[in-house]
Amino acid sequence: MDRPAPLLATADAHLAEEVQRLAASVGTSPVVTADAGGLLRRWHGPPLVLVGADLVEQAAALRPPRRAGVVLVSSGPLPPGLLRPALDLGVGEVVELPSGSGWLATALGDLEEATRGGPVVGVLGGAGGAGATTFAAALGQLAATQGPVLVVDADPLGPGLDRVLGVEQGEGVGWEVLTTSRGRLSARDLREGVPRRGPLGVLTWRAAQPPRLPDDEQLAEVVEAARRGHDLVVLDLARSRGRAGLLARCDLVVVLVPATVVGVASTVRACAALDDPGRAGLVLVGREADEEAVAHATGLPVLARMTRQRGLDEAVDLGLGPVRHHRGQLGRAAAAVLTRTSLLGRAA
Repeated sequence: MDRPAPLLATADAHLAEEVQRLAASVGTSPVVTADAGGLLRRWHGPPLVLVGADLVEQAAALRPPRRAGVVLVSSGPLPPGLLRPALDLGVGEVVELPSGSGWLATALGDLEEATRGGPVVGVLGGAGGAGATTFAAALGQLAATQGPVLVVDADPLGPGLDRVLGVEQGEGVGWEVLTTSRGRLSARDLREGVPRRGPLGVLTWRAAQPPRLPDDEQLAEVVEAARRGHDLVVLDLARSRGRAGLLARCDLVVVLVPATVVGVASTVRACAALDDPGRAGLVLVGREADEEAVAHATGLPVLARMTRQRGLDEAVDLGLGPVRHHRGQLGRAAAAVLTRTSLLGRAA
C-alpha cells in the first residue's frame, strides 16, 4: 500500500522549503497548495494537514468541517492574533520551526503507520495469582501469527514479560530509557527499538534495580505510539492503584478470575472499580465456579474458560513462551478472546 501523503497549505516559499526538507528526511513528500481554496478542496483526504501561518485566517474563514490531524506551522515564533482562527480551524498542534522540527519530523515519519492503528487490550488479574501476565503473553504470542504485536509490561513488580516470552536475552530498550524521554514518540522507533522475536515485541523493565515508573504523560505517549505501529497492543496491568489512565486507553479489558470463592469475591471488587464495564469481559480459570453465577456477581460476560495448563512452567523455562500448542487450554482461551473481539480472523 502506498504511503499516504500529507497536505501542506502555504504561499510562504521559505516555510514550504523547510517543511519539504523535513518530509524528505523521513522519506515522504507533501502535496502543496498555495491558497485556501486548494486546502478546502483537499481537506478530507490527507492523514495530516499542515496549514501555514500565512493562510490560517483565510482557511478558518471558509469554515471547513472539523477533522483530526490539523497542524499550524510557522517559520519562527507564531505571529500574535492567530490563536482564535487556529481554534476555529480545529488546529490540534502548533509547530514553530526550526525549534519544532523534531516533533514535525516524527509526525511525518509516522504516516507510514496510518494503515495500522490497532486496538489496545488490557489484561488484569481479578485476584492475586490469577495468571494475568501469562494470559497477556499468550494473547501477544497468538496474535503475532497475524501481524506486529507489542506486549507492554505495566506491572513493575511482576516477573517480567520478557522472561515469560523468552526474549530476556534480546537486545532492545525498556522502560528505563522511555521514562527519561519527553515529546512525541515515533511508532517506528518504538516498534524497532524494543526486544522482539519476529513480529512480537515486548516493553518491560530491563534493569534489576528498583524501576522508575512512567508518569501519565509518558504512558499515554507510549500507548499511542504502540497503537500506531502495531496491529494489536496488549497491556499487562498491575492490580495496584494508578492504572486508571491505562484502563481508559483500552478498547477491551480482560479480567482473569480464579474459579474459587475467594477469587470471585476479589474479582467482584476489581470489576467494581472499572470505569466502563461495557468494555470488559472475564476469563474464568478453573472448574469450580459456575459461569452464569460469576457473570451475575461481577456484571461482566465470560469470554472464555480454561483450566491450568500442564507443562506451562516448562515451556516458559525453555524460552518458548506460554503457548506451546494453540490447541491447548491457554491457546484456546486466548484465541477465543481474540476471535470474540474481532482481533484475530482465524483463531484456531
